[in-house]
Amino acid sequence: MSGALDAHGRILVGLMSGTSLDGISAAVAQFRDLPNGRVHGELLGFTHRAYDREERARLEQAMQEGTARAYCRMQADVGDWMADAALAAMTAAGVTAREVAAVASHGQTLWHEPGHSTWQVGDAARIAERTGCDVVSDFRARDVAAGGQGAPLVTMADCLLFAHDTQWRALQNIGGIGNVTVVPPAPMHDRGGMASVRAFDTGPGVVIIDGVVRSLYDGLPYDRDGLLAANGDVLESVVADALRHPYFADAPPKSTGRELFSRGYIARFIDDCRAAGASAADIVATATALTARSVADQYRRFIPEPVQEVVLSGGGAHNPTLVRMIEAAVARENGPRVCIFDALYFDGEAKEAVAFALLGFLHLSGRAGNVPSATGARGPRILGSLTPAVR
Repeated sequence: MSGALDAHGRILVGLMSGTSLDGISAAVAQFRDLPNGRVHGELLGFTHRAYDREERARLEQAMQEGTARAYCRMQADVGDWMADAALAAMTAAGVTAREVAAVASHGQTLWHEPGHSTWQVGDAARIAERTGCDVVSDFRARDVAAGGQGAPLVTMADCLLFAHDTQWRALQNIGGIGNVTVVPPAPMHDRGGMASVRAFDTGPGVVIIDGVVRSLYDGLPYDRDGLLAANGDVLESVVADALRHPYFADAPPKSTGRELFSRGYIARFIDDCRAAGASAADIVATATALTARSVADQYRRFIPEPVQEVVLSGGGAHNPTLVRMIEAAVARENGPRVCIFDALYFDGEAKEAVAFALLGFLHLSGRAGNVPSATGARGPRILGSLTPAVR
């Protein structure tokens, strides 16, 4: 394998493009094993390659329908975009291909059907050719083949890197889709506590908020700083109706995506709000409230553990209006405090890219990357496929 392996550990590049379709997060991270079974991770560099309007439109179209030619070209082009992001991150971190053990690429999900199949595009061979690094990719497929949901896969990072020393923690990511990992105190991991870890998708993250903004405010990609939502009124009846969807009643393990919260779903959501007399700002506020209430709803239904801290990450954590709504929604007597991942560790936008870098690290060392209690797989599995660089 390429890349240094010594007392300082291995350096990997993690690539992540999520359901928000805002672009590719690329993180350079160094990992080394600790005596207590956990892993130390250090972020060395982070960049973000934004999708332009045409690229985002192509991805959105591919998630709905396409020709064999269109999908073939998408596989190649996303591979090039991923390679661009990896090279930019390596430059930012000041590392060369010879120092990198592997690039760990999640790719871009085009379709995710829990219980049957999952599909991420982004040609690993192109990434390997362009970067000169080994590439580990296609992480979700093995978990699905083993009867799992194929998601969430950031759970392993939440356990090994971000567990609290003394408290139960809920690590809530708010990307396009919201997902939570419920993690016991770190010392419990040595006593079989990993089996008590659970994770699942809570529902929409920013996918509906962003979709509404793009539909109603031409040229705006998202609600910057939550200002639009802050100037609107929440339509409580629309939120209540949306939370009656069967997905929210389904017990974990479970996962979802743009297959459910699609352009058609967003169009119907807007129509329901307009039927209730909503302004554009009211619709954004209602979409924001739906995300916040869905998080709290899922916690009440499915998290009996004594969670004392909710740690928010992902793009939604930078939306102050959404954060305030989540704080209000999860508040109860002796309820958990809500804090932002950035204040505890590093830029939360890099968290999922770091998580996939960790999965690449585990792949290289022959260790499982899934947490069966979270995904529902039949057992631990080594995730990903290796595409070697040219030697």
